[in-house]
Amino acid sequence: MKTLWRIVLWAGATAVVVAFVATLTRLALAPALSSAAERPAGHFGLPELLFYALATLTLGGAAVVAFGRNILYSAVGLLAALLGAGMLYVLLSADFVAITQLLVYVGGVLVLLLFAVMLTNRITEVNVSNRSIGLWGGLLLLAAMAPVLVAVAVATPWSGPGVEPGALAPTTAAIGDALLTRWILPFEIASIILLATLVGAVVIARKELKEEGAEAGADAPPSPALPSPHAAP
Repeated sequence: MKTLWRIVLWAGATAVVVAFVATLTRLALAPALSSAAERPAGHFGLPELLFYALATLTLGGAAVVAFGRNILYSAVGLLAALLGAGMLYVLLSADFVAITQLLVYVGGVLVLLLFAVMLTNRITEVNVSNRSIGLWGGLLLLAAMAPVLVAVAVATPWSGPGVEPGALAPTTAAIGDALLTRWILPFEIASIILLATLVGAVVIARKELKEEGAEAGADAPPSPALPSPHAAP
């Protein structure tokens, strides 16, 4: 009965994704492709080459994270994806976001993750990944998100007549002002979520330490009984 329900669930999810992709193709993707075909081709130079190289690095690292079955390889793939995203921010002149990406994610989160991987016993022997959803669920998400990203990338006039890049300007003050005025509620919600994540990580780590200590105590040989001092000679 459980297997039947899972088959029905996956069939329903597949039907929803197919309907979503067909509707998006008809309403957004096909008009975007037709308008892109009418625009003249832009100049391909060094900035475009750097963009495609960094995008390849980012997507390749993300693919290793998603499809890798070894957690160490997934951590290295995450490093490549985060570095590629940070360099893309640099290419877009988003200096504050790029530095934050490198300091917080690469210098903080990823370093802690690598320390946890290196210091956890027998972590490299674990080869199971994403068992809760599986490969089919990931493919459904990819099929649902890919047309959206393609439609946005194609519909955006990246270059051509009348499209001039804006002048470079500092962004740190504007981002700080926006975070503390207009976006203060999402900013505080994100901080609460990060705090809950840290508390959960501490709780899980303490539980694993207790379980390892109990296993070590169970595997230890029993100590010999000492004679009682009040025993008769």
